[in-house]
Amino acid sequence: MKILYMGGGFVGACSAAVSADSGHEVLVFDIDEHRVKKLNTDDRDVIQSCLHEDGLAELLIRNRSRISFVSDIKIVEKFISDVEVVFMCLPTPEKDGAAGETDLSYYEAAVDLIGRPLANRNNGKQSVRVVIVNKSTVPVRMIDYTEELFSEHGVKNFGIVSNPEFLVEGAAIEGSVHPDRVVVGANLPEDFLIMRKVYQRFVNSSVVKYLEVNPHEAASAKLLANFILFSKIVTTFDVVGRVCEYFPNLRYEEVRKILVSEPRIGAWGLYDSLFAGGSCFIKDAGSLAHQLENAGARASLVRGILESNVFQLDHFFGRAETEAGLDWVGRTVAMFGVAFKQGTNDIRNSGGVAVVQQLLGAGVNKVKVFDLAATEECKKYFANNPHSGRIEYCENETETLKDSSVAILCTDWPQFETLGEVFKSVVKPPYLIMDGRRIIKSWYNELISLGFDIIAVGSPFMKSNK
Repeated sequence: MKILYMGGGFVGACSAAVSADSGHEVLVFDIDEHRVKKLNTDDRDVIQSCLHEDGLAELLIRNRSRISFVSDIKIVEKFISDVEVVFMCLPTPEKDGAAGETDLSYYEAAVDLIGRPLANRNNGKQSVRVVIVNKSTVPVRMIDYTEELFSEHGVKNFGIVSNPEFLVEGAAIEGSVHPDRVVVGANLPEDFLIMRKVYQRFVNSSVVKYLEVNPHEAASAKLLANFILFSKIVTTFDVVGRVCEYFPNLRYEEVRKILVSEPRIGAWGLYDSLFAGGSCFIKDAGSLAHQLENAGARASLVRGILESNVFQLDHFFGRAETEAGLDWVGRTVAMFGVAFKQGTNDIRNSGGVAVVQQLLGAGVNKVKVFDLAATEECKKYFANNPHSGRIEYCENETETLKDSSVAILCTDWPQFETLGEVFKSVVKPPYLIMDGRRIIKSWYNELISLGFDIIAVGSPFMKSNK
């Protein structure tokens, strides 16, 4: 099949790579020329610097004869005549100050680019049926708006499908090649038939659930799935973690061990953290709340989860002052991690980025940042910040710790699990360590015995006796 992807970001690039690996001829359009150039190379490190996804570079390079990325819409116009499927993989962020309303401007702009070429396909006859697939997370009733937008451009003989992705950043390629389920929402049999051709490798799989529903059900399931996952993470640190912080003699890992032994609870998401970030959970929960409220329903539980997530970040940062009596003014702080989690260079809704902003606002002299993948993204983010001169980007753990009096651990990179040894060799107490991931929990007792003070999510303040 010939397949067009509008949008070459996390969703579009990963999905397109798997389509090419399935034997389809794939063209990916993106307005970011730098991204297009990087994703078109056969250099693994260059591709990784653009989208840090394990296995993506290898998949793109291996299938280079079947996939290309372009930023020239004229190339798309030539390709589109006999295209059977168009995947819409556009950003759908929350509108500024809109309390959850989805910003569809990127989506609308993409429709404006391909609407007329689609209407002119097959010499204007539009004889080849095309399926427009909403791959990004969209409002429940987006299918109606999608049909309206394309119809306004004179597009005919087309169907609309909701095919949400349920990928985990950092493991997106593995999740795309070996998904647990593929959800396809359509209204017409001919559109289901086309989508079965797209996903032929999964339709009759014994290990993949291939689910066919209507498009509203598919769109709602993505929002609901993300909210349920988000609420479990937030409930973990806002209730389980908080209990372990405020009541003595509770060890978070031991309490967790008891809870996950209950099969109805399960282990996923039951980890304490300073914040639940990333590109999806927060905006999708906000969108769900906004849509419920617009429909006349109450959304207090959804709003409460969003508020608890924000509270967790502020609470963690505030403990330095309220429990350790720390004054941030003039200090040099070592920051470990700005990616929102391990395995990605994505800093959207990153707890680490938010902490850097809090530190700058609190008057620190310098923030020394070290991350294994997201340094360049962080530099771009703070490039126009008037206080960016107080941020220093470091190459390793030792360099990051030098001359600092406080360290904050924000990203759960496995490499940071050995930071205890680095603390012992590079810095001397009095020194405050703030562990926002409990990633050096095996070092707590030894570090306290050496004179370090520790604030960790899920534990009371651990003050050295020295």
